[in-house]
Amino acid sequence: MTNKIKHLQRLLRERIVILDGAMGTMIQQRKLDEGMFRGERFKNWRGRDLKGLNDLLNVTQPDIIEDIHRQYLEAGADIIEINTFNSQGISLADYGLESLAYELSKTGAECARRAVDKIEKAQPGRVCFVAGAIGPTTKTSSISTNINNPAARDCSYDGLVAAYTEQIRGLLDGGVDILLVETIFDTLNAKAAFFAIQKIFDERGIQTVEGRAGSPLPAERRARSDAPYPKRIPILASVTFVQAGSNRSVTGQTVEAFWNSISHVPLLSVGMNCALGPKELRPLIEELSSIAPIYVSAYPNAGLPNPLLPTGFPETPESLAPQLRDWAQNGWLNIVGGCCGTTPAHIKAIAEAVKNVPPRVPPKTEPYLRLSGLDALTVRPNSNFINIGERTNVAGSPKFAQLIKTGDYEAALPVARQQVENGAQVIDVCMDEGLVDGIAAMTKFLNLIASEPDICKVPVMVDSSKWEVIEAGLKCLQGKGIVNSISLKEGEGKFLGQANLVRRYGAAVIVMAFDERGQADTFERRIEVCKRAYD
Repeated sequence: MTNKIKHLQRLLRERIVILDGAMGTMIQQRKLDEGMFRGERFKNWRGRDLKGLNDLLNVTQPDIIEDIHRQYLEAGADIIEINTFNSQGISLADYGLESLAYELSKTGAECARRAVDKIEKAQPGRVCFVAGAIGPTTKTSSISTNINNPAARDCSYDGLVAAYTEQIRGLLDGGVDILLVETIFDTLNAKAAFFAIQKIFDERGIQTVEGRAGSPLPAERRARSDAPYPKRIPILASVTFVQAGSNRSVTGQTVEAFWNSISHVPLLSVGMNCALGPKELRPLIEELSSIAPIYVSAYPNAGLPNPLLPTGFPETPESLAPQLRDWAQNGWLNIVGGCCGTTPAHIKAIAEAVKNVPPRVPPKTEPYLRLSGLDALTVRPNSNFINIGERTNVAGSPKFAQLIKTGDYEAALPVARQQVENGAQVIDVCMDEGLVDGIAAMTKFLNLIASEPDICKVPVMVDSSKWEVIEAGLKCLQGKGIVNSISLKEGEGKFLGQANLVRRYGAAVIVMAFDERGQADTFERRIEVCKRAYD
């Protein structure tokens, strides 16, 4: 496994790596009926119709799925995505098949694994990779779909982590080489997926592989990255922007804000897929390529869907491939493939088109503080003071405190809005008041401001003296916020545990100059405590 991933790293340095095309398009071409989807096992299923649940074919028609993988491999794909886009309990609940999440994930990986093993045996020296496809689910956790209750959510962060955990275990047990969190339309959903992945990696002793350029890792992390782990599994991410001509995602983030939100994850690559064709996706890929210090992937649709066309999509292999070659020649690509509407013929044409084009070299980026709400906030050496609005802190505004204590959250929102309108680049939210349930108040207020684009465009500072309240707040932020604060006052063990979780949730952190002896109250003590915390 480790040698295989080293081969992938070498490929990425040498040439543009080829990803496969659409699974759904290939399944639709088979014109399978309800009986084919059900197979013998679900012949008498009494729930809703199962036609359209493509992931179920992993157990009812595995030969069909394996054959589709084979076609993409023969077309030149280096990486094939397995048929597990919806193989988690949240999406499967629409069919009443939540209990199949682990099984569909595992069998989907096994279908792809068989196809890869056969092609590698038939073509000695060729190395191909199985990527576990992790979709966004059918729910959203960062915005409300209830117009009468903007604080309500279809699913919780913890529920997402639990669902993704089951799926990821199935993917790993089925033998994937790569994990791909794709078609990200809600960044908070994706952050939950990454949280689940890293938690399982810790449990299983799996080391990931970063594609980052720039500053070297600290010595202790370099040592860990060279340790003899039984498996090394890269993590890839791919976001979807659904509106042509817009520079914002479904949940309102810009490209740079999205990158800042997930930059804490040790990713091999970040990219874009689905929803848009090459013409619409082009400016977004160009922007992402200019800011991401890791490898970049792109797999657009075969144009915008058009039901009047025989294939449903306008881009043929002959029209799509030259456009992606142009992207490659501009130095934007490390991994390229196709999404909805693409077929093995598209992938073969793309592979041929980019064959002799050198891969993108990830840029080195400065280690600036990079935060985000819906918009990005980068603090550079020449930045002026960063203004943090403290009136959404129960200790910073008597009016705000009274509104929170009486439960009038709607009336508290204008306090946050006024802060942003008056120039706050970050808003501090603190609910530490004796008469307030801090966890419930923090969750509700952050959910409410997430529905207000003129407020949530700026990063949030989650402020509390109680760790459980900080953690509740972090589970509400799709952007990259700031934790205020942690310190060494309860010892190194707790400090390191909290610091690790802050990073895993995707936030920056303020470290207070406290240790077990109390506040650092002299010049020498401040240096001593701050250096120890930093180290």
